[in-house]
Parts: sequence; C-alpha cells; structure tokens
Amino acid sequence: MLAIQATKAGGPEVLAAVDIDVPAPGPGQILIRQQAAGLNFIDTYQRSGLYPMTYPAVLGQEGAGVVEAVGEGVTRFAVGDLAGYGLGGLGGYAEAKVIAEGRAVKLPAGMDARTAAASLLKGMTAEFLIRRCYPVAAGDVILVHAAAGGVGLILAQWGRAIGARVIGTVGSEAKAELALANGCEAVILYDREDVAQRVKALTDGAGARVVYDGVGAATLEGSLASLGRRGLLATYGNASGPAPPISPLRLMAGGSLFVTRPTLADYVATTAELDDSAGALFGMIGSGAVKIAIGAEYPLAEARAAHEALEARATTGSTLLIP
Repeated sequence: MLAIQATKAGGPEVLAAVDIDVPAPGPGQILIRQQAAGLNFIDTYQRSGLYPMTYPAVLGQEGAGVVEAVGEGVTRFAVGDLAGYGLGGLGGYAEAKVIAEGRAVKLPAGMDARTAAASLLKGMTAEFLIRRCYPVAAGDVILVHAAAGGVGLILAQWGRAIGARVIGTVGSEAKAELALANGCEAVILYDREDVAQRVKALTDGAGARVVYDGVGAATLEGSLASLGRRGLLATYGNASGPAPPISPLRLMAGGSLFVTRPTLADYVATTAELDDSAGALFGMIGSGAVKIAIGAEYPLAEARAAHEALEARATTGSTLLIP
C-alpha cells in the first residue's frame, strides 16, 4: 500500500512515497481502510525534528475510513463500521492503518469520513481548550490566534455558540472575512495592528479572559499583553516556533496571569475521555453550531505540497490527504 514517510528530520523535501505491506490487526486492534487523513501542524513538528522521533516514520495522527478487519477481543467495532481517530499515533499518511480500538471512535450516523478526518484532532483540541482547559462562559472575551485555521475556526464557532465574545487574529483580508463569517465579532490583522492595543480597545480596557495561541514564539508577548486581570494564556502550538520562557514576575506584572502549555493527549488519555471529547464535538457538528471547513484536499502522494502550503500559512480550515 502507499504510505508517506519522513526519511529523516528536515523540511517537506524529506517526505517520500513508499510501498509497504498492509498491517494486520492484533488483539484489541482494528484495521481502518482510510478514506481521508488530516494534515496538522504536529505532523510538521515531527517531520522537522522539533518533536524528536525515530526515522524513517510514516507521519499522520488523524484520519477516518471503513473498518476492514478486527483483531481478537475487539468489542467497540465491527467490520464495515465507519471509524475515525484524532490522536492515533503515527501511521495516518497511508492507505490503511491499524489502531487500538480504545483510541478510535465510531462515527455517528450522517457523518462521513472526510468530515471526521478534517475535525477530530482539531475539534477535540478545540473542545478541551474551550470546555476544560478554561471553561468559557457566556459573556467571556476570548482571543483566538490563527482564527481562520483548522482549530481557530472551530474555536470561534464554539465560542459564539456558548455566547462568548470572540476576537480573532489573522494574516490577510481574505482570512479576516472567513473568521468574521465563523464566529468572530472582531478580527485583528496581526501584521498591521498592535494586537494587545486592539483587544484592550475592543474591551474598554478589560482585556481577554483567555487567549488561545497555537502560533507560539511570534505571538507570546502580544498574547500576555492582551489578557485582563487573572486571565489565562493557553499556548497550545508552535507554528512560528516554540514559545520562549516566561518569568513569573511577568505574570505578576500583567495582572496575576496564568499560563498553560496543554496538549490533547493529556485530555483524551483514557477511552472514556476520548469518547466524551469526540461526543461533544460530534454534538456541536450535528447541531449545526460548528461547521467544518475543508480548505483543500491533496492526493496522499502530494503530501509534500500540502506541508509546504501549511507552513507558508497558505491554508484555511482543514487540509486533507486523500489515499
């Protein structure tokens, strides 16, 4: 079967198409014949070596398709079920993938594999950020960086559904229009405006209750300066590089601020947590409160081009690789 390997740490050029055997599911595992795989920034962190790993390695941690075979003792799935995963370990950039049944979820009626592959990792990230990392309430002001991206669009829509005031940052007029159409009441062009000043102006000086920052190094100081007293910065990604260290005195000076560097794995560590997170996401999608935007689809063999577009910030919404 076709799979895409990172042959070593480096840029998109290290991605190579290879032919490998279709894996067989062992006890407690299922084999998914994939209909779509999701592209995520974590894939670029692993490919580049920012997140150390052993090479060569088949990248990809998000996908969905039809259960083709089940291993001994499997009870959550049957052959023919539609299944998806949002943090299923490596191996998603392939025509088929084996995964432990407790790390996959059954897709609800009416949801197709493309929607699941475009939403599970990003949507469960948005879920834990907005429901558990900082439980957003009606009236809260939240700042969402990269508001036209995969996670950002879901966060903005989810926040609006709760009744929060959502302010987004984007890098272009076109992305601003997309963010405004998907939950943001105001959008800041981060390369033309002082983000913190605009946030304070939009909130009569109060600042945001929480900032969701998947950008990292380039936005850290602006994120801290955008917070109000006792506000929380959730820096959950490194799109511009890892965020630098923060002095505790900086947090004091900013108004007794809080900072967390969360990761999805710690919020879906058990099967029960996984089911709860995916169930909340599916509920928001099913109700129409959150719509999943698929900005682009690439053939699996063109994963390198997809990585190049993602790192150039030329994408909006979710990007899929189609086996």
